[in-house]
Amino acid sequence: MAKVIVVTSGKGGVGKTTTSASFASGLAMRGNKTVVIDFDVGLRNLDLIMGCERRVVFDIINVINGDAALSRALIKDKHCDNLFVLPASQTRDKDALSLEGVERIINELKETFDYIVCDSPAGIEHGAFSALYFADEALVVTNPEVSSVRDSDRILGILAAKSKRAVEGLDPVKEHLLVTRYNPSRVAAGEMLSVDDIQEILRIPLLGVIPESESVLQASNSGTPAIHIDKSDVAEAYKDMVARFMGDDVPMRFVAAEKVSLFKRLFGGH
Repeated sequence: MAKVIVVTSGKGGVGKTTTSASFASGLAMRGNKTVVIDFDVGLRNLDLIMGCERRVVFDIINVINGDAALSRALIKDKHCDNLFVLPASQTRDKDALSLEGVERIINELKETFDYIVCDSPAGIEHGAFSALYFADEALVVTNPEVSSVRDSDRILGILAAKSKRAVEGLDPVKEHLLVTRYNPSRVAAGEMLSVDDIQEILRIPLLGVIPESESVLQASNSGTPAIHIDKSDVAEAYKDMVARFMGDDVPMRFVAAEKVSLFKRLFGGH
């Protein structure tokens, strides 16, 4: 049975699209047929991070309006044979997303795919609502700062009250917490919220912690999901997160500040 997973947060700039690309890639790398959908109509970015922007011919709005078959709009990922991207429209308004049209697409994708990952736009308006409405599970992405956590809390309220599962009285959307851009040294210095602080506020299970890293920007600019960055903490953190999502027992890394040895303190170096 296919699962629909929304990657959401409320606040912009927390790493939703980076996470959607790496999460979908991680699922596909483990042998699952996966599709990732960009719901950010008008501000399309997922195709850039996935490195397929030059191959976009049709988009989700073309499919909803009947201008193109779904199979013609899906783009095969260049890294994983069983990963596909459904891009957003760059020229249309978010109101062009109808729940009926989105449901039709998701139902058709369920016939072929194991996982359908929905990359939500920022905010709580129509595009974000369309992305989360049909979700079975949610990755709630937050940065370790008060405003980001507060906006994530609002999204949890919407998932609990306005998702299709909530409206129809089904089992609630299963929620997972992902903390991005985490810097344990800054947490220790009191400049960031700790993972424990965030969990105390949101009270949902922690799925992963993604460390702060310049390599994420480099990967995005090169059109490569961060999970593919060789020998990087970010890639390892995303692989850990995917493994936990699949049920593996993986210890939580990147949450404690690295202890500097006496030699390094005295003589420096990296």
